[in-house]
Amino acid sequence: MRTESNKISKSSWPKQAVKKWLNIKTSADKFHSDYCFTERRKSCSDKDCYAVVPDNFSEGWLMDSRNGMRSWDLGKEETCVPFSDALDLRMFVGTWNVGGKSPDEALNLRDWFKSPSPADVDVYVIGFQEIVPLNAGNVLGPEDSGPAAKWLRLMRNALNPNIEEEKGGVKQQQRYYLAASRQMVGIFLCVWVRADLYCHVTNIRASCVGTGIMGYLGNKGSISISMRLYHTTFCFVCTHLASGEKDGDEMRRNLHVSEILKRTKFSSSFEAPETILQHHNIIWLGDLNYRLVAGYDDTHELLKKNDWQALLEMDQLRIEQKAGRVFKGWNEGGIYFAPTYKYLANSDHYVAQTSKSKEKRRTPAWCDRILWKGERLKQLWYVRGESKFSDHRPVYSMFFAQVDLRGKNGITPPPPSNAVTITRSCSSKPLVNAGLPSSCAAKVQAEEQLLMLTRTQSCMDTVQSL
Repeated sequence: MRTESNKISKSSWPKQAVKKWLNIKTSADKFHSDYCFTERRKSCSDKDCYAVVPDNFSEGWLMDSRNGMRSWDLGKEETCVPFSDALDLRMFVGTWNVGGKSPDEALNLRDWFKSPSPADVDVYVIGFQEIVPLNAGNVLGPEDSGPAAKWLRLMRNALNPNIEEEKGGVKQQQRYYLAASRQMVGIFLCVWVRADLYCHVTNIRASCVGTGIMGYLGNKGSISISMRLYHTTFCFVCTHLASGEKDGDEMRRNLHVSEILKRTKFSSSFEAPETILQHHNIIWLGDLNYRLVAGYDDTHELLKKNDWQALLEMDQLRIEQKAGRVFKGWNEGGIYFAPTYKYLANSDHYVAQTSKSKEKRRTPAWCDRILWKGERLKQLWYVRGESKFSDHRPVYSMFFAQVDLRGKNGITPPPPSNAVTITRSCSSKPLVNAGLPSSCAAKVQAEEQLLMLTRTQSCMDTVQSL
């Protein structure tokens, strides 16, 4: 059931449609996150310090705090990765077209998120397509955020299975926090970060581009999330490109890619990328909708033989990429799994394999893909899941991502003056990165005072040593 905040009269639909068509930014364009965001001025004397202010902070806490202590000394909850030149992180990336179906609480995502490696995953990047049906009401009217909230709850429970348990009367802290999530009609992108890393995530921004009806509406298009982890920038692009099997439809998909690269702009921030290609590492995921150029009969014979390599020679994406018409210079791992589309509901059979199906005959294809660009990304594996929830199978991959821990000249400078600062003390529930609540503002003020005390103590120590 939709909440009252989601109920908008039909008379307002034309206004909503015009805003979407003209790509006019509204408050709904702001992403959601578990953290409060504020821009805080820093000085060179901050070095690698930042203050962690507890939820129940008071003047007494501020006055009793030891001057000159680093943030990980002040907050016992806080665990920060030791500094060295570089750090290898494991990044799980998944994409799934869920066919316009809203999940129920019984849907288990833990098998999808499970890593075959015993090592922990540091960052989860999860993209969905068609979380709502792509009908006129959803495309032209107000955004239905109900299914997105359900997917978020399922992901949070899967990543933090013991969050509701209490040990010794103390509620357990989450293991993963939502860095950012953003919805555009049926496209939905989320980035989750391990708890001991989120204090090093800055400059989180989102950008949406609609390429659907009239070339601007959001039934097709992209959501991009940009962020800096330590001193390495990442951009995650979740897309749903033009559909269709007719000759020339692949050119429409190429055009969508070009439009997304050209029209995606992130808000200006000091020393932060403003376009997709300006990032150090880029991962592009989604239902790219590229099909096979072979006829159904040829495809069916090769499917019976599980001859994926012969089928891949007829894959439009690889043909277009090899010809230099799209994704030039991008990487994709070897595909050793069956086509991911189009299946009968709750079945392991393709729609094309049964004459009883009333659905359109669709030639099976690898519509769901993950590509990347960046010198410090290494793909460990690239597989598909076997959930029968929709007519697509989910696809996911694991990457090694190497991040720079130190800035120029081999030292770790503070974040830029207008960088986003994330404080754990404001992470009790999901918030929109709009205005800062008064309680959070007070904590930020306390943080400023503590940093001033830290700098003062540092100067006193220096004078005494002289």
